[in-house]
Amino acid sequence: MNKFFVPFDHINDSKARIEGDDLRHIYKVLRLTVKDKIIINDSQGTEYLSEITEINKDNIIALLKEKLATNNECNIDIHLFQGMPKLDKMDLVVQKAVELGIKSVTPLYTERVIVKLVEGEYKRLGRLQKIALEACKQSKRTLIPRVNKPINFNEFLSLKGDFDLIIVPYENEDKTGLKSILKSISKEKTKKIAVVIGPEGGFSEYEIESLKEVGAKIITLGPRILRTETAGLVCTSLLMYEFGDLGGINT
Repeated sequence: MNKFFVPFDHINDSKARIEGDDLRHIYKVLRLTVKDKIIINDSQGTEYLSEITEINKDNIIALLKEKLATNNECNIDIHLFQGMPKLDKMDLVVQKAVELGIKSVTPLYTERVIVKLVEGEYKRLGRLQKIALEACKQSKRTLIPRVNKPINFNEFLSLKGDFDLIIVPYENEDKTGLKSILKSISKEKTKKIAVVIGPEGGFSEYEIESLKEVGAKIITLGPRILRTETAGLVCTSLLMYEFGDLGGINT
């Protein structure tokens, strides 16, 4: 059954108002009509079995008939801080990270970031949030992950207290792997994880030392060097397997 995310303020008196791209998709692509059933998500995690009651050129009205006990979110909060890559690589990172179940993606300016923008000029944020929404629909997510405004390296360091674990894959680390880190911590007490990925040029030695000082765990992802757009997805997948539901809910 098709699912649509509707802004919370578009839901009132057990009715949802659908506008914009979803309006066109419903009647031009899916060819749905009055009395057809759809699932409405209120963009805050609550979903309803709904029935289309009205279709016009401005909006579609759907009656919310039954609240659904749906939760397709992972039980662990993983937040990706992605060193700003070149061109449209961030599109891929956001799309696949959302499919995996990540809670947020934050572009990160580090010393070796090639893309340099004037502060506040990052104009792809709207596009990235739209990519996150589409990936959310495709993967049947219950909550829409956030794509945050870019922050600089020092701003990230100031967030150290927000996370139970900070994981940093680094190409010059050749001994400590994720497996050994996970053996040394309490999984029960680890609920919020930051995965921090360097840009194409990697992290500088100063940045790695600064990350160590705030308690980040510097790890290797193996002997092969991964691209920046690959490393975060691999690390997230491994964490989701160990902490979350990629390994099965009964593991």
